[in-house]
Formats: sequence, C-alpha cells, structure tokens
Amino acid sequence: MSKIRITKQFSFETGHALYGYDGKCKNVHGHSYKLSVTVIGTPILDQSNVKFGMVIDFSDLKKIVREEIVDLFDHATVFNKNTPHVELAEELKKRGHHVILVDYQPTSENMVVDFAKKISDRLPKEILLHSLKLQETESSFAEWYASDNL
Repeated sequence: MSKIRITKQFSFETGHALYGYDGKCKNVHGHSYKLSVTVIGTPILDQSNVKFGMVIDFSDLKKIVREEIVDLFDHATVFNKNTPHVELAEELKKRGHHVILVDYQPTSENMVVDFAKKISDRLPKEILLHSLKLQETESSFAEWYASDNL
C-alpha cells in the first residue's frame, strides 16, 4: 500500500517578545499564527475498521494538536523564562493573563521545533510526523521536516 501524507491546518493568536533582539520584535506583540501539520502513513486496510481507508482520522489529529498546541498557545503571551522577561511574565500572571514560559527564545523557528516534539510524542506509532509549517505573518513562516532532522 502507498504511503500517504495528510495535512490539517490550525490557527491561533499568540503574543511574544524576543529578549535582547535589536528590532521591533523586542517589544511585546502578537501574531495570528497558522500551523499546518502533515503526517505520513499507510491507510488502514482492515475493512471492518470504522477508519478503513484513513491514515489517521482528521478528528484524531485535530485532538492531538489542539491539546498540545492550540488550546495552550491561543491568546497566551510567550516569554523565554531564562531572561528578565520572567519578571514581566510574573506581573502579567498576577493580573490574570495567560502566560507561557519556555526555555527558548520564542521565535517561529524555535516554536516549530517545540511543536514537532509535542505532536510526534502523541502520534500512534504507525503514523509519523512529516512536516510542520508555522506561519507568523502573511509572508513569513518557519518549516520543520522530519527528513531534515534524522
């Protein structure tokens, strides 16, 4: 049976700031992120299986990505916990804001690596994460490919 790639797209709103950066992104700002998740596998051949012909049910993939990424990052502000931004983060948390502290600079590049690990860890063993595309703006995005990370 042929290997098939399927893709599901997601969107979420997230704020961040890049500590120590020499441009505008050092300021707290937000993006309307678009995340494309592509997995690869063989369609189920068992005709008695309710998911016959599917690589993975789109709703199962949606559940994984929503739980690991979208529900967590949507309308949150992300800061690198290893910088003085942690003080701002704590103040925002005290005021009821949803803040995520990560151990990396929250660039699209680093976020897509983080997302790849989180999603890969949740996929069934017969399904592999093929690629992710995290679009930060209409013209800027970061991509992660499994083949580049062997």
